[in-house]
Amino acid sequence: MSAIVITTLAERPEYLDQLYDFADVWPAFMHNDPIGNAFMWQVPVHFPDQCIVATEDGELVAHGRSIPFVYPDENRTDLPAGGWDRVLHWGFQDLRGGREPNVSSALEILVRPTHLGRGLSHDMLAAMRQAVKAKGHTTLYAPVRPNGKSDPHQPMTEYIDQLRPDGLPEDPWLRVHVKAGGKIVQVAPRSMVIAGTLDEWRDWTGLPFDTTGDVVVPKALVPVHVDVRHNHGVYVEPNVWVRHDL
Repeated sequence: MSAIVITTLAERPEYLDQLYDFADVWPAFMHNDPIGNAFMWQVPVHFPDQCIVATEDGELVAHGRSIPFVYPDENRTDLPAGGWDRVLHWGFQDLRGGREPNVSSALEILVRPTHLGRGLSHDMLAAMRQAVKAKGHTTLYAPVRPNGKSDPHQPMTEYIDQLRPDGLPEDPWLRVHVKAGGKIVQVAPRSMVIAGTLDEWRDWTGLPFDTTGDVVVPKALVPVHVDVRHNHGVYVEPNVWVRHDL
């Protein structure tokens, strides 16, 4: 087994175009968040020193992105209920406004499925923490997507209270963050909002979407709210804010 090399994207910009080679790690519907589609591709372009790449024998096997922003200030007194979507907006608002960020937020860490189970998620988070710390930022926040949540009807506030006998979270991703020193702060109840026509949802999921009400979609953390009469479905995903003091 070869050694895995982890650096920032700024150190190895040749991997920029490969960041989307295994984007299918996400379920198809997740690629239709308008905020994410507007901003995520710009993150590695503007903040390569905060984006992490891991390679094995020259092949990209994992990558992560984070974004700097200003927090708190007079208009940002609390971590946003809008979670992932909102922090992306804040980061680029600050970039356009020429403001000097003092903290950062993780946005994603993706590990190629062939490399799961090797502790790479822990190493990637550690590298991201180090990259943010190197910029002089005091805190790394993360709107964590707890993808171990299997019951879409269970409130996220209940799910994050589920602990193993050793006191660590039951959820694998939350556990990675807590073991790295992160502290669970609160739920971001509308971290990502994805809306589409019923035909779009059928295309994204392969499900019929022919009944008004809540529809459970594989790999969705909560149900999709469907209105047949008005021809739309809306998915409002809760995430969990975690704070890493660096």
